[in-house]
Amino acid sequence: MNIINTFNKIKPALPIVTNRYILTLAIFTVWIGFFDERDLKSTLQQKQKLAELTAKKTYYQQQIAETQNELVSLENNSAALEKFARERYKMKKDGEDLYLIVEDSLSKK
Repeated sequence: MNIINTFNKIKPALPIVTNRYILTLAIFTVWIGFFDERDLKSTLQQKQKLAELTAKKTYYQQQIAETQNELVSLENNSAALEKFARERYKMKKDGEDLYLIVEDSLSKK
């Protein structure tokens, strides 16, 4: 008896479910949403990857600008060039002694 009552409650909604246009639209939506080459998951992954690549692009553009500014300062200022050579390449003048202090990773604990 419960099955008949349940069927009678669903019966008014049956034309909507059996309507071939609505059924076709539902199948199409499910297909596009989950089974297609450009489904929701891959679209979201591509948007996330695009955001990461855009952030990396911004970072590298800033690095390029900083490096170009440093290059201009090195080309125009001999004191900056000397400082750069001493810090980066451990260069020294004749008669100077160079002492390198290396921090041990075990001593930091």
